[in-house]
Amino acid sequence: MNPLYRNGGTLRRRRAKQLAVRTPNFRLRAWVLLSSLGLFLLAVIGAAIYRQIWEGDFLQKEGGLRHLRLVEIPARRGMILDRNGEPLAVSAPVASVWANPKQLLPHPQAIQALANVLELSPATLRQRLETHQKRAFLYLKRRIAPAQARKVARIRKQYGIRELGTKTEYQRFYPSGEIFGQILGITDVDDRGIEGLELAFDDWLRAEPGLQRVIQDGRHRIIEEVERVRPPQHGKDLVLSLDRRLQFLAYQELMRAVRKYRAKAASAVVLDVASGEILAMVNQPAFNPNAKRGKARASWRNRAVTDVMEPGSTVKPLVAALALEQGVVRPRTPINTSPGILRVGRHRVRDIHNYGRLNTTSVLTKSSNVGIVKIALKMERQALWQFYDRLGFGHATGVEFPGEVRGRLRPFQRWSNFEHATLAFGYGLSVTTLQLARAYSVLASDGILRPLTLLKRDQVPEGERILRARTAQQVRHMLETVVSPEGTAQRAAIPNYRVAGKTGTAKKAVAGGYAKHRYQAVFAGMVPATQPRFVMVVMVDEPQGKYYGGLVAAPVFSKVMADALRLYNVPPDELQKTLLVARRES
Repeated sequence: MNPLYRNGGTLRRRRAKQLAVRTPNFRLRAWVLLSSLGLFLLAVIGAAIYRQIWEGDFLQKEGGLRHLRLVEIPARRGMILDRNGEPLAVSAPVASVWANPKQLLPHPQAIQALANVLELSPATLRQRLETHQKRAFLYLKRRIAPAQARKVARIRKQYGIRELGTKTEYQRFYPSGEIFGQILGITDVDDRGIEGLELAFDDWLRAEPGLQRVIQDGRHRIIEEVERVRPPQHGKDLVLSLDRRLQFLAYQELMRAVRKYRAKAASAVVLDVASGEILAMVNQPAFNPNAKRGKARASWRNRAVTDVMEPGSTVKPLVAALALEQGVVRPRTPINTSPGILRVGRHRVRDIHNYGRLNTTSVLTKSSNVGIVKIALKMERQALWQFYDRLGFGHATGVEFPGEVRGRLRPFQRWSNFEHATLAFGYGLSVTTLQLARAYSVLASDGILRPLTLLKRDQVPEGERILRARTAQQVRHMLETVVSPEGTAQRAAIPNYRVAGKTGTAKKAVAGGYAKHRYQAVFAGMVPATQPRFVMVVMVDEPQGKYYGGLVAAPVFSKVMADALRLYNVPPDELQKTLLVARRES
């Protein structure tokens, strides 16, 4: 055979064999793939069965220790500050105790120990836990002391109770205690204002807690912070017009007067004449907002704006001012008050003494009821009512204090002749201590009525003119005689300063008339009389023994205003005149 032919056949066989090797075996491959998937599936099923049966309890326990939760980020309520930046109300972090009732109930010894630490009855604590045992989170006590929080941590560790612990919250603290109690008010357990300025400006002061999503274990410990859902928003600070120093002085002197005369209650207000800011507002009895809330709620009242009085003779300068403004009288217009009794219809108006022949100024000096009624009866009822109305009697002062009352001023159309007379010496209308102070600020500011405020002002409001400046100055000069040795308020005098003011002693109104031996002693005044910086009104309710305004209320004015003039570096009247002349000449 031809060798070439043999070699060619061999080559063809080799090529055929190579082609046969390269052809894939799809059946084999499919069998291998399905076998692999089957083995993998069997492994997964086997692992799942193993974990469910043999490791189920372990995995359930581990999963229960880790939870994805939303937790609050505490935020601080805004501070309340006095006009000089001194803190009056602050929020401090405190601990609150919580627990899972289901975990705590099986441990009666732990319940007993917790009750002792938290100063609770063990039976009461157990009853609370049983009542809320379906809940996973229950507050046991809010706002505990640091020492109590440490003892709670020891109890949790001792009994191995994972879901027992403390949570950080904020508690309101008032550094000045009862001195500012009725003004600042209080907050509830959730740090929301429920009384006083805490309530009035709650929207401004309130904090908004933040939220973050975290992974926690069974002890509520954060394992991982996942994301911040909402940032915390702290409350905004509130700056008051009050001066902590002046508030303390007024509080101290008012408390001394109440104790000395065994009075039922008292209130006092100090105003800045130029700005209308309230610099001090104090009351007796007081309450400490830091103490437990068991004390009678009556002591929470800010009496300077919630309690009314008949102002008595303190309205006489206002009647005189209107008469001067209308030209009915002049400061030296003669007025015969003899014999000390004046018949008005079926009633009589009386003076303590028969003062005989007086003038407009000495009517105020001696506080003659007969004299001021004769002046008032020369004016129309409507004119007197309109003047009282413009001064703010019968209207809220606008300081936005919760519970403020408007007082009482009847429409002039309903006045009888005798009511026209009694309104001239402070009976038949009712005002608060703050309303009376606002009325006197018109005399002190040369006839301008400015809106009052409990917040610090950056700009002085323009105000409304109620009287001519000359009229207000004349009345102030007339009121200086009240504080002179011839007047009823000698104890209101301040060395080296000229004081203008008026006393008032009014019987208390009761059902069916007036009480025989219950009085309210009042003094309203301003310093320095030449160019007043401060107005102060003091009211003492039901003093025992001595009860006249000049004896009970006037000394409080003198002591507080003497310190206020020193604190604010107010020069005496004569020096003020010298400085004023020097400025004009320059």
